[in-house]
Amino acid sequence: MNQSVAIVSYFSTGAYDTNTVNEDEILSGILDDLGVPNRIVAWSDPSVNWEDFSFLLIKSVWDYFDYYPEFLNWIEKIKELGIPVLNDLDTIRWNSNKAYLLEIEERGFPVIAGKLLEKGSKASLTEIQKAMSSDIVVVKPLISGGAKNTLKIPLKDWENYSEKVNHLLENESFLVQPYIREVAEVGEYSMIFFNGKLSHAVLKTPAKEDFRVQHYFGGTIQVIEPSPEMLESAKSFVREFASNSLYARVDGVMVDSKFHLMELELIEPYLFLALTPQAIPNYIQALSERLL
Repeated sequence: MNQSVAIVSYFSTGAYDTNTVNEDEILSGILDDLGVPNRIVAWSDPSVNWEDFSFLLIKSVWDYFDYYPEFLNWIEKIKELGIPVLNDLDTIRWNSNKAYLLEIEERGFPVIAGKLLEKGSKASLTEIQKAMSSDIVVVKPLISGGAKNTLKIPLKDWENYSEKVNHLLENESFLVQPYIREVAEVGEYSMIFFNGKLSHAVLKTPAKEDFRVQHYFGGTIQVIEPSPEMLESAKSFVREFASNSLYARVDGVMVDSKFHLMELELIEPYLFLALTPQAIPNYIQALSERLL
């Protein structure tokens, strides 16, 4: 086959890929084995001629939220060129703004959505208390990743944080979510799907006294088998919002014995390919179905 594939990544600064296995290289090796010419390129590299490629695989654009206007411009450029992309660009643009969680909530799905704080507004403790069932909240940018500018705030101490929150609101919109104690006490589940089929699942547990489950904050990861109820719930999110996606990672937490979505990762999720034997064969199968 003559198809040339770009594995779309980012210019790594170490901020978001510390202590990770290089899944870009794993993907490149898979494509080599499948006989598909490929190259790892940064989405923001001005020297890349995207028309050299017949297909783009979005894999690790882990700084898109640091350069969001430029990233949206890049999406439009690729759309104009008409190059096939996985996951597709409309899905990626939708998923890049955490307002999608509010949309999923409006559709009646169990999700930890939260309250929107618009850019330029002043955060109101009274309004936040009305919207939250928790006495502790997590404040995060509407467009973000890697726990950037994410704050855990006891509402009784709101006055100690209000100036900082309002300062942050001068530059971008934020989401206020209830603090979910189960994340710290049990962890956050991630179920990875390829072409709509479950491949593998992990439980991410934060470091002691922390609430961020990312491995670069000291969190631990273990392979798990999701319960039938958890799996069916995760499948419902994939069917409804990611039915045509090569990959989807459903992140969530069990609250009152029910799975609640925390994030639906359709842009650049870390796929935990090195943790379980079936992950890479499942990925190979999914890529073969799409590219061969």
